[in-house]
Amino acid sequence: MAKEKNFIEEIIEADLASGREKEVVTRFPPEPNGYLHLGHAKAIALNFGLAQEYNGKCNLRFDDTNPLKEDDEYVRAIKEDIKWLGYDWAEECYGSDYFEYMYEKAMVLVEKGLAYVDDLTAEEMREYRGTLTSPGKESPHRNRTIEENIDLFKRMRAGEFKDGEKILRAKIDMASGNLNMRDPAVFRVVHAAHHRTGDNWCIYPMYDFAHPLEDVREGITHSLCTLEFEDHRPLYDWFVQNTDAECTPHQYEFARLNLTNTVMSKRYLKQLVDDGVVSGWDDPRMPTLSGIRRRGYTPASIRDFCERIGVAKANSVVDVRLLEHCVREDLNAHAKRIMAVLDPVKLTIENYPDGKTETLQAQDLPDSDKTHDMPFSKHLYIERGDFMEVKPNNKYFRLYVGGEVRLKNAYIIKCERVVKDSAGNIEEIICTYDEESKSGGAGAGRKVKGTLHWVEQNAAVTATARILDYLFVEGEEEGKYVPNENSLTLMENVKAEPEILKAQKGQQFQFMRQGYFNVDPVDSQEGKPVFNKIVGLKDSYRPPQQ
Repeated sequence: MAKEKNFIEEIIEADLASGREKEVVTRFPPEPNGYLHLGHAKAIALNFGLAQEYNGKCNLRFDDTNPLKEDDEYVRAIKEDIKWLGYDWAEECYGSDYFEYMYEKAMVLVEKGLAYVDDLTAEEMREYRGTLTSPGKESPHRNRTIEENIDLFKRMRAGEFKDGEKILRAKIDMASGNLNMRDPAVFRVVHAAHHRTGDNWCIYPMYDFAHPLEDVREGITHSLCTLEFEDHRPLYDWFVQNTDAECTPHQYEFARLNLTNTVMSKRYLKQLVDDGVVSGWDDPRMPTLSGIRRRGYTPASIRDFCERIGVAKANSVVDVRLLEHCVREDLNAHAKRIMAVLDPVKLTIENYPDGKTETLQAQDLPDSDKTHDMPFSKHLYIERGDFMEVKPNNKYFRLYVGGEVRLKNAYIIKCERVVKDSAGNIEEIICTYDEESKSGGAGAGRKVKGTLHWVEQNAAVTATARILDYLFVEGEEEGKYVPNENSLTLMENVKAEPEILKAQKGQQFQFMRQGYFNVDPVDSQEGKPVFNKIVGLKDSYRPPQQ
């Protein structure tokens, strides 16, 4: 069955069919003032995906028109994130490449009498702007002559005025019902070095002016923005129409991505970094693309997620468990299986020969021909939570005194007794094994209800695991989230099978019966891996009923 077209695809196909557009040209235009997050992933997948679908092109444009907040660090991170997601851009563009062009187009407005230099302060401009229910007031400088405005604008560029002393504004309508049309700012004075142009400029264009002119300059056919820019579209069109633009791009708005238990605001995320709440932009709890990459999410799962949530005109909140479902599906198909014990307790098989170590085989993936070696001896580790002295009920199928379980890929064992320390804590479990019950052997047919994972003591690799929970939890008010104090649990005595020493940084694994983990690419050292828990094995996501 053919995939149903979203409303943007319908617009594009109508434009191509009518001949209004001959080629689809989109752009992804991040401001390099922070790291990209999952919300940007949706915009990336949409813009690059549409270009691919219609054999067009998508530019990467850095909207770097605010020198006070932008940095090359963010430029590099953004490019890395897009490449990681599996996309490439037709042209790498920068808003700063067009400063001269934007200045010329602003001068067109001045010469037409459609822009003026104002002396009002930012506070005074807010007072003059009016409200949603009352019209604004015209600035006393609104009716300066064209010649005076030309002179003042040139002097702004020449650096004669201090920050905030002068501002160029479009002359539109101070009584407009759309506040964005009430003589918006076009250029402001900012004496600050720019990350690319240095001190060449001391005036910088405002976003609402720069955005449409950047689209014009690059020949963008479909300029896609999130819904908060819908009220800005009349201003977008006004600037295109009144600056003698070389082409006429069109802006279309779609719903942004909102996820449960997730805050996606670069400003707020930067605050978490600056306040030390997280270790950095790439903290594996962060919803940044660098954070989820470090955590172990896969590009394919993010693309799948973006495809499933689709493109809509109305804002909604997506259950974060759908994202986890997509990650889990991808990892289930590709992540190598190994055994690791997060909270180990010693287990000794007293009737297993002293000094003997045998090599067992474990499948890398279910139904796979690929296997790896696992050492086995009388001294093992099992999960402390997999043992109770007394069987609590008939549904308990783990190990208890007098009970039997199968050790994965190995033998059936029976618990005989426990050894406790002076405080009464269990420090060793003593068992016997059935030599004829070896997995894959002649006696493997004997059945027991429980199967446990384990690691051989002498060969075990000691590792650290980060058990990660949501960075935010729901607050008392609906739709409000607060930081989760239990978002990170460190387990520093994890015992993993020696196969893990062959792992590459960033490689994902399924720790059998535990969940999916990856080797942290930053903190792991040779022989001392650090694992991030990506997602658990249990899938609690259920699609909403139609």
